[in-house]
Amino acid sequence: MLATLSLAAGAASAEELDGPKIKKLIAGETVRLDTPFGIALPLRYRTDGVVVGDVSGISAASMFAPKEEGRWWIERNSLCQKWPSWYKGRQFCFKITSLGERRISWVRDDGAKGTARIGD
Repeated sequence: MLATLSLAAGAASAEELDGPKIKKLIAGETVRLDTPFGIALPLRYRTDGVVVGDVSGISAASMFAPKEEGRWWIERNSLCQKWPSWYKGRQFCFKITSLGERRISWVRDDGAKGTARIGD
């Protein structure tokens, strides 16, 4: 019964965020994407619409250029971003759900999904 209550409480705290809430949550913050390798990949979302990714110190991320600056914006209640070379320059948009305590889950428009932590 306690497990059921815990699951219900966790589900109740999840909230899909609209565009203004997404912007307020990530602008000026570092978002650390959880990976299956147990490493958090840092993305810095500057308030001027630039997103900076720096994976130079992470050997598991060697498939990417070590550091890149892309653009981010809010479109139809989604976080969108585009990198010059990462992901072959393809634009992706993400639905963001708050999990509480500066944790989020995301679903990319191609169906990929994951979790992340906001802040350093």
